Amino acid sequence: MSKTITAEQIANFAQQTQAQPAVSALAGAVQKNGIYAASYNHTSATALDPVFSVEINTGAVSNQKHSGRCWLFAALNMLRHEFARTHQVKDFELSQNYDSFYDRLEKANWFYEQIISSAKLPRTDRKVAKLFAAPDDDGGQWSYAVAITQKYGVVPKSVMPETTSSEATAQYSSVLNTKLRKDAIMLRQMIQDGASTAAIDAQKQKFMTAVYRITAYAFGEPPKEFTYTYRDDNQQYHTMHTTPQAFLQQEFKQNLADYACFASSPQNDKAVNTLYTVDTQGNVVGGTPVRLLNVAPDRLKALCIQLLKDNTPIWFGCDVLENMDRVAGALSGNLYNTDDLFSIHVNRDKALRLDTGQGSVSHAMTLTGVDLINDQPTKWKVENSWGDKNGHKGYFTMDDAWFDAYVYEAVIPTKYMNAAENKAWQGQPTILPAWDALS
Repeated sequence: MSKTITAEQIANFAQQTQAQPAVSALAGAVQKNGIYAASYNHTSATALDPVFSVEINTGAVSNQKHSGRCWLFAALNMLRHEFARTHQVKDFELSQNYDSFYDRLEKANWFYEQIISSAKLPRTDRKVAKLFAAPDDDGGQWSYAVAITQKYGVVPKSVMPETTSSEATAQYSSVLNTKLRKDAIMLRQMIQDGASTAAIDAQKQKFMTAVYRITAYAFGEPPKEFTYTYRDDNQQYHTMHTTPQAFLQQEFKQNLADYACFASSPQNDKAVNTLYTVDTQGNVVGGTPVRLLNVAPDRLKALCIQLLKDNTPIWFGCDVLENMDRVAGALSGNLYNTDDLFSIHVNRDKALRLDTGQGSVSHAMTLTGVDLINDQPTKWKVENSWGDKNGHKGYFTMDDAWFDAYVYEAVIPTKYMNAAENKAWQGQPTILPAWDALS
């Protein structure tokens, strides 16, 4: 068998391609309109009408713009809807910039500590290489939101509004990560040269001072206390003077720490009712660790339905770029018929996609509704954080097949756990490598 492509093989490829039914029409459609437009399943898309039998009353959507803060937006959405309901402020919004500031500051400290602890490993070690590849970005896990809000609280958006850099983080991240990589090389060299713990810590503090300065210039300095004035939906005037931590504790009954992140991975190396964590992943040193409780897919879905019936919005992690029409706000398991278009069969097995890197937890959103027929879900209402120009004023509609294929995580209050889940949650987690699909 030839290991190289020959002219004879190319001729055979071309002959077989030309033998395909309607080849000219299909090729022309793809070349003119693109693969997704040429394979668009209109029947699947039109079935996603935004009507739901179970629906939480929510307001206008938020907009993360050119940033990767979906995990934080989705978490703060859970809190803001409570405040909007209890204080009658329909479109109330919390400051994502406030918690983003501390998240990026804490991630820098986390990175330095990871570099220090792994300093005796070679730079070519896969773990070390992973650290250098992404020292401090704006992506995150559910646990990151818990850790940041628990330590620093929250503030209304008007108290610390967005800046150009918080809405479009690429420039800030580039400057910061260039510095962090340089700092990491110095810290590793100090440790390899036998520097004292005190000397290493002093150098790290100098580095952190510069990180604070960069972040303050980009995002603004967060307030230690603030005055918030507003008119409710009945035009009644209110004012309060408080701190971010007191605001969270006094104005919100929800405690994000009372939620567990349930995963739904059918991979062979992920057991049901088993707790996992991810090596090197985190943002706050000493804060809430990454913890994922893997459960059966039907269990995760049943819990999500129960929470929505109980009027509780749900943070969930998914693979949003798969079978999505962003403009229409459609998420359908069969939105693009690429198999029929190209006469192929692509990988649609959830476990295999995760095993091979095709599947990933790329985005977090909030479930706010479900349509049940004979107690079975047909479609779900999704609050996204991409502004109101996409979908139905920013809300997406997801069919149940998409949920099955591309939803990987959802946060569930610990009080909903059964005995087996509670026992696993209280135990010691199995450590997944930093490059695992659930990272």
